[in-house]
Amino acid sequence: MRIALGIEYVGSDFFGWQYQPHARSVQACVETALSKVANHPIKVVCAGRTDTGVHALGQVIHADVTAQRSMRSWRLGTNTHLPNDVSVLWVQPVEENFHARFSALARHYRYVILNRPSRPAVLFKRTTWAFKKLDVEAMQIAGNYLLGKHDFSSYRAITCQAKTAIRTISRLSVFRINERVIIDISANAFLHHMVRNIAGVLMSIGYGEQSPEWAKILLEARDRSIGGVTAPPDGLYFCAVDYPLPYIFPKANLSFA
Repeated sequence: MRIALGIEYVGSDFFGWQYQPHARSVQACVETALSKVANHPIKVVCAGRTDTGVHALGQVIHADVTAQRSMRSWRLGTNTHLPNDVSVLWVQPVEENFHARFSALARHYRYVILNRPSRPAVLFKRTTWAFKKLDVEAMQIAGNYLLGKHDFSSYRAITCQAKTAIRTISRLSVFRINERVIIDISANAFLHHMVRNIAGVLMSIGYGEQSPEWAKILLEARDRSIGGVTAPPDGLYFCAVDYPLPYIFPKANLSFA
């Protein structure tokens, strides 16, 4: 039997999603907890691997299990064995051909910037702090240049191992809510550090250090070595994944980001 699960976690004390033999990972915590409920070893596959310090409100994973449990029992039992910074939100049965990564049609991220003179305390490691006033309108103009299907070589990590840098951004929205500046970005898939690199470029433009056209110039250069600074992981949230019918999963509560 294959099940899909919705996971949320605070990434501050994890070295990313992916299992690492000598470092704390979200994947290892989830697999350990699920295995205890199933009474047999379980491996999971996620929709999108997150880096060190990156959070998730709507990560989706799948696992193959042989134990017979109700969906409620999978959720409650797994949460019993998880640390406080990881939680299973929902569990649903899926067909054997469902794949958390390869079945995904789109992924949605949110980057949250606390834009005020004083550094955060309550939101420490949960948001990126920018003490200089950001020009949201300039950031949105710049973001519009990135919409559509492009080669995002200038916006991926130099160490990115993806075979192609071609990605399609369907939405990039920059807006302010009181002291927070939020960047919502949706694409069919993302490259390593792609969202953080985009955020870094948009923040430089928001500070007035570059014109909005700089985002387009970098895009067309297809050269990461001339790109902007990679924004910190603290403000990045993996929010949701879209799948084809009949897979309709509960959406995450974005008010937490």
